[in-house]
Amino acid sequence: MLSIARSTLRPAFARRSLAGAARLASLHTVPDLPYAYNALEPFISEEIMKLHHQKHHQAYVNGLNAAEEAYAKSVSTKDHIALQSALKFNGGGHINHSLFWKNLAPAGEEGGTLESGPLKTLIERDFGSVEAFKKEFNTKTAAIQGSGWGWLGYDPKSGKLDVVTTANQDPLITHTPLIGVDIWEHAFYLQYKNVKPDYLNAIWNVINFKEAEQRLNRSYLYMY
Repeated sequence: MLSIARSTLRPAFARRSLAGAARLASLHTVPDLPYAYNALEPFISEEIMKLHHQKHHQAYVNGLNAAEEAYAKSVSTKDHIALQSALKFNGGGHINHSLFWKNLAPAGEEGGTLESGPLKTLIERDFGSVEAFKKEFNTKTAAIQGSGWGWLGYDPKSGKLDVVTTANQDPLITHTPLIGVDIWEHAFYLQYKNVKPDYLNAIWNVINFKEAEQRLNRSYLYMY
């Protein structure tokens, strides 16, 4: 009898173990930064970077994993619908921040330098000049009510660059995101208080335009 019970339970246990292992393997994680926490100073402080990366981004990842687990366990359509808000908010937070960290680089290295190439050519074509682009970006991003993100996006339909904003943690889905700037207070308040324009002016010193151009080039590859 005991042998029969063992033979019956082993496959079920094995299935549960495999399912658990698959779930663990699929858990989202916060990516490592490609630079030190103090590497973006004096434009973004080490304290902000640590809190932003270790606490805020981690919170979105935790929320996304919990929402996906609850979704997978539920067979109720009503529950699935109820979880959409958590999936969108936390999933967007994870996507946006994963892009954001790569959008930045230490000044004097990759940060702040826009060299001649496809990205600069399109910026000058669509905005008139690099400075005019920055001004439009800063103006529209600073005007976000509450929290959100400012984006430089490439529209594959029109072939043009646009400055776009999204609310809360909504990801940019209408365009290919090239540059994203977090305008939630946790991204700047400890250093810049409530003066958004100072933060937005400063961040251009550590924007990784090379990464943005690589995203643009990949967008071209998907089109052709």
